[in-house]
Amino acid sequence: MTQKSFIRTKSRYTAYYRMGEGNRKKLFLIHGNASSSAFFFPVITSLAERFDVIAPDLNGFGDTEATPVHAPTALADWAADVAALADALNVPRFALLGWSLGGGVAWRFGIDHSRRLTHLLLLSPMSPCGFGGTRGLEGEMYDADGWGSPGGFANPEFIRRLKEKDRGDSPMSPRSVLERSLFAAGWPVGREWQDLYVDELLKIRLGEDYYPGDYRAIAEFPFVLPGKRGISNSLAPQYADMKAFADIPHKPPVLWIRGDQDKLVSDRSMSDLAVLGSLGLVPGYPGEDVFPSQPMVGQTRALLEKYRINGGTYREAVMEGCAHSAHLEDPERFVHEVEAFLAG
Repeated sequence: MTQKSFIRTKSRYTAYYRMGEGNRKKLFLIHGNASSSAFFFPVITSLAERFDVIAPDLNGFGDTEATPVHAPTALADWAADVAALADALNVPRFALLGWSLGGGVAWRFGIDHSRRLTHLLLLSPMSPCGFGGTRGLEGEMYDADGWGSPGGFANPEFIRRLKEKDRGDSPMSPRSVLERSLFAAGWPVGREWQDLYVDELLKIRLGEDYYPGDYRAIAEFPFVLPGKRGISNSLAPQYADMKAFADIPHKPPVLWIRGDQDKLVSDRSMSDLAVLGSLGLVPGYPGEDVFPSQPMVGQTRALLEKYRINGGTYREAVMEGCAHSAHLEDPERFVHEVEAFLAG
């Protein structure tokens, strides 16, 4: 595996992988929450046979210089960091793939820097309406405070294990949480790769300024409101509304890849407070008529349909038997989908 490189951009000292530098077509890979650029191994080596592939660590993750994450502007800030890295590497235009939270960065990059994109690829992206706190395909918010969004809500036992750098196999260890949340049928890679991913996850910055962030306590369900600091709060609907993507002036073709078994980004997400409440895992749930589950997949499709009506093009590729990490669960098909799309 190649070593990470480091470069000073106008934003920060940035860690990144780069492979296939001699290839003409440029492809940036943006990782998701609780991960880093290393989560694109080993598929990055296959992609580098045809593309100049650049995969950075976002602020708060991996080995990139960290500064406090300001939730209201975090997605735009991460997108600006990607643009700054591209400038520093003298890459004016490129294809951009965003995975999960990185999909939110990709939505934002399209809004802010559409003319720099040759193609946009969304891999199990977060909803363009944010994570939690909205209802219906149009992503209507319940209120301006983001009621219903988990915000800084996180399992305290998982946070404790992250602080302790737990590399074991207990049920709430980072290794086990990754296995349950990312994959449909358990780890699809061997222990060596698992160890790499766990080590990279454990580099995440913790606390109110990073992961998970701060929160505001309330007396009734769901007992927390999003704060203004940290990574999880950046996904709250009042900060993560990306519906303007449908109207961007330059419309690169879009490929949306998702697994049909995704438990994180779905219309019944196991991280949605409405779903957890309906299962009795969060007390005080007011019921489906008051707080239905967020149709995350439906919201993405609805926005991309508006994008198409406005003159853009997109294709949805559903990967059977995959969950949130199709690039690791079915790498051959994933690479094939990417190569075919970028060849067009």
